[in-house]
Amino acid sequence: MTAVIPPIVKPPAVRAVPSGAVTAVVCVALATVVAAMSSLNVALPEIARSTHATQTQLAWIIDAYSLVFASLLLPAGAFGDRYGRRLALLAGLSIFGAGSAVAMTAHSATELIALRAVLGLGAALVMPATLSTITGTFADEQRTRAVSIWAAVAGGSAVLGLLTSGLVLEVWSWPSVFGLNVVLAAVALAGTFRFVPESADPRAPRLDVSGAVLAVIGMVALVYSIIEAPSHGWLSARTLAGLGGGVAVLAGFVLFEMRRRNPLLDPRVFGRRGLSAGSLSIFVQFFAFFGFIFLVLQYLQLVRGDSGLVSAVSMLPMAAAMMPAARLAPALVARIGARVTCTAGLVLMAAALVVLAQLTGSSSYWLIAAGLIPLGAGMGLAMTPATSGITAALPAAQQGVGSAINDLSREVGGAVGIAVLASILTSTYQSHLHLSQHLPAAEAGQARASVALASHLGGAVAAQAHTAFADGLHLALLIAAGIVAAAAIGVATLLRGHDQLAAGTPA
Repeated sequence: MTAVIPPIVKPPAVRAVPSGAVTAVVCVALATVVAAMSSLNVALPEIARSTHATQTQLAWIIDAYSLVFASLLLPAGAFGDRYGRRLALLAGLSIFGAGSAVAMTAHSATELIALRAVLGLGAALVMPATLSTITGTFADEQRTRAVSIWAAVAGGSAVLGLLTSGLVLEVWSWPSVFGLNVVLAAVALAGTFRFVPESADPRAPRLDVSGAVLAVIGMVALVYSIIEAPSHGWLSARTLAGLGGGVAVLAGFVLFEMRRRNPLLDPRVFGRRGLSAGSLSIFVQFFAFFGFIFLVLQYLQLVRGDSGLVSAVSMLPMAAAMMPAARLAPALVARIGARVTCTAGLVLMAAALVVLAQLTGSSSYWLIAAGLIPLGAGMGLAMTPATSGITAALPAAQQGVGSAINDLSREVGGAVGIAVLASILTSTYQSHLHLSQHLPAAEAGQARASVALASHLGGAVAAQAHTAFADGLHLALLIAAGIVAAAAIGVATLLRGHDQLAAGTPA
């Protein structure tokens, strides 16, 4: 009887990871979702005229994305770590691309708000998966370079989104901005299928679903109440109940997470003063940045009459100042310490916002540039030591937590900044808009709803609306300057006695 020799089964060959291709793909995915936070701002005046959106609805169109993005960032990151970063990228890009395609057909502000929330869900899955794909796939010698590229893309994509949207709006109408999202998502999706390997952490804990639900409810209640405050009154029972409820739920989230064995975010890490200072700085920087972008692009197009492209190009001095300042920041930290560098950056931002608060309908571009340059330089100086402070305050085993806190501070700061500054603008605009009693009720209602509709009416109505909008811009930016200045004091106080961000040792 002849023995049957079983065939030799060779182990599957391990495919080499093409590091350049993987880095390129994850950076395209990252740029797609980060640019979407700012890119639609350029199209707001056209959206307002097309959909008859009110100032409050315009705020929701922008902030629905940021709010969902920020609220789901931690659980989405945990999902990718546990079930696969490639899976999270594919799911997130598919949701983002499909939502953008549907948004191209939207005809009302309500539809756009809902679809922007869907895009935020996709973005929340994508962003943490991009960085964790790099850290979970590459060897040490490849990882450092890839992370530096990732950080540069994360920092520059917001301005790039403005410029790209301005360009497409020169040729097409506002749905083209969502069409750009579809193209970028499709490219990133194809690249993920082809080049990105699957990676996951088999030791990742179970998802903290209860903590995630509490965080989402608290954030939504808080931001909803802030944005809707002009419609119901800041001191109305509805607004105060919403604000109080949101704060109470978030406080409950903190207490709940402190008792969890595997929390979504352990609040105890904020006991490290370097991490708290860095997180506060990042939060306030993006509070001011995204809130400012929301306001100033409407000012440039509706009050000054600039085109979308000209408005986007007008922001370049800010980016031109931010990049060299960010490169200079490490040398300054080594020379004078991160406490002084980070605080000086925030003070410079506050001063810039005070300058920009002086804008009127007749202001020259030189006044705008005089504010944009120190605003960009201040962010560049403050951002690098703040991010380093978050990561340096944690041991190597918790660097994933540090990355999540950095991203969370950025996205929550942006969402809250848009909500607060937009709400202040809307309240001031409506209270300062003095219309003729002879104006037909329908036209008066349009003028009060948004400055875009008032501008379309022309004549004295448009002039009154522009003045009221400038008043709102003035107050909102002064309040933003005060918040940034207060944060500068907070950062300096947290780091008093030992330069925690520079030392790089946990406190």
